[in-house]
Amino acid sequence: MRYTLFIALVCVIGMGCGSYSQPSQSTYKTHRVQQGETIYSIAKEYGLSENAIYRLNPDAREGISANSVLILPSTAEKITTEEGRSFKTHRVQRKETLFSIAQEYNTTVDEIKKYNKHLYAAQLKKGEKLQIPVGTKPTVVTDDNSNASNSETSGPVHVVQPKETSFGIARKYGLTLAELRALNPELPENLPIGYTLTVKEEAVVTSAVIEENEFDFYEVQPKEGFYRLKVKLGLSEEEIVALNPYAKNGLKEGMILKIPKENSTETGEALGTIDLERSITNRDTKRLAVMLPFMLNRVTSDSTSQRESILKQQRTVRVALDFYSGVLMAAEFAKDQGISVNLQVFDTEASEQRVRSIIGANNLQNTQAVIGPLLQKNVERAAADLKRDNVPVFSPLSNRNIDLSSNLFQTLPTDDMLKEAMLDYLERNTADKNVLLITDKRHQASKTAVLEIIPQVKSIMPREKGFLYQTDIAGKLDTTGKENWVILESSDPVLVSNVVGLLNGMPETYRLRLFTLDKGDVYDYDDISNMHLANLSFTFPSISKHYQLDEKEPFLVSYKNKYGVMPNRFAVRGFDITYDILLRLASTDDDMYDAVKSDYETEYIGNKFRYNKKFFSGYQNQALYIIRYNKNLDLEVVE
Repeated sequence: MRYTLFIALVCVIGMGCGSYSQPSQSTYKTHRVQQGETIYSIAKEYGLSENAIYRLNPDAREGISANSVLILPSTAEKITTEEGRSFKTHRVQRKETLFSIAQEYNTTVDEIKKYNKHLYAAQLKKGEKLQIPVGTKPTVVTDDNSNASNSETSGPVHVVQPKETSFGIARKYGLTLAELRALNPELPENLPIGYTLTVKEEAVVTSAVIEENEFDFYEVQPKEGFYRLKVKLGLSEEEIVALNPYAKNGLKEGMILKIPKENSTETGEALGTIDLERSITNRDTKRLAVMLPFMLNRVTSDSTSQRESILKQQRTVRVALDFYSGVLMAAEFAKDQGISVNLQVFDTEASEQRVRSIIGANNLQNTQAVIGPLLQKNVERAAADLKRDNVPVFSPLSNRNIDLSSNLFQTLPTDDMLKEAMLDYLERNTADKNVLLITDKRHQASKTAVLEIIPQVKSIMPREKGFLYQTDIAGKLDTTGKENWVILESSDPVLVSNVVGLLNGMPETYRLRLFTLDKGDVYDYDDISNMHLANLSFTFPSISKHYQLDEKEPFLVSYKNKYGVMPNRFAVRGFDITYDILLRLASTDDDMYDAVKSDYETEYIGNKFRYNKKFFSGYQNQALYIIRYNKNLDLEVVE
């Protein structure tokens, strides 16, 4: 049946591609330069930074002349004046609140309501435009007793300047937010300009005013070190220290770090899983391209036997075909939602040069998303060549540390993310457990990470020949009723099989559970019994979840009806990635970058997605699962 599927898909691939519509003109607006205007004056007029104008008009760096035309973001609005105040028009984005908008423009909620009177009775709505008072605020006259609590406090003081925040001031003086509040018990939530604060003797950085368009603040949480922040924020120790020199001596709880705004979205919790089928607002035709290694160049005739031979010999081809069958099903499901799809399909022939040729010979600058290629070097090449046109490229199957250019979306969580998720789970759930850690010499980094979060863990190393005796483990188990959680970190099938067998031989009264930070392939060896893993409630992090093939799920039923077989994991992944892309585009204004800004997760048959922007690079899916074997030999989601 797979061979019939191969022939059918080859026929589909060979069909002509649909036409493309012209790009929307609503993304940008223009400004005709008047005599005497400069980039500085135009930026000020529209409330933009000069860099924002230069990015869209690189030639403007050489100078501008009267009557020349500049391209500006569509959101740019001229600043107006009224009653001696300046105003800027602000378009409300998803998740914004009056408080966050007030913080952005260094004003107050009451000031915004004053000039948008409907907000006294109505809720803020996404997309509505507000008149925001900006610039110098009206002078506030206070008596000599204002801020008295600080005037009576001995020690150096800091006078609040425009755009300064509590976070920025704490960071300036090397204080935690808690320490700043302790020095200033009546610290107001919104600091007024001119307010006097008690601080430490010397500033440790030069300014408390941080570039608002580029940086945000992060408060270090308990037990967080540089490794955990690298996974959480995507910033290395060197990058954190470069932005925060006083962190070179180590991190401490409550320390305030300056981080790029694009990384700050990763510090919050996800808003939960949402159903994008209920959020469709844009049913315009979606323009996708798929690049997969079908190897049609090796088909030299119409012989069915030759195609079957290629399919048997080439695992890459089988994976590509299964994945592509899921892509086609996603397009059909989108059609059922009223969303038409213009799908271009290209055979990469597993060649980097072929990828370059495809991009060079085809008009892809208006494509809203490119799915593939499969191989790491090829998807990196595609992203690099399409970066100039800012075309989003999705890496479908590689979870290695690929070179994330700014337009590249890594759809699989990395191994480090899986380990970090498992560490978080263990940290939250081991307070009343007896925890054992079994590691070999090749996994000392995992040992260090576990000791950092569970200092009381009992560590066990295998004997010289790479195995353990029952007495090595039994002597460290609790027999008083506590659960015994065993963390096993090894990629050696001999040691893993040895430990799993020993644990299964222990009395049930020991209440044993088995965990690992990285399942890998070692637990799939024949010598390791799934029944034994089920007996130990074996728990591990995973990029995907298990689904029952007999479920009456519409995708599974439709796939079986169309192809005569149930979908494997590659077909499911092809469906999940493609359907998620289409629904995200249908819930926004056709902008993939805007569609991944929110913290919500989406979940489909076997995969879920929550993308976050990495520091000076691309986007990373951070949604994953904690899975365990249950007594029925099923894989169930723990969280």
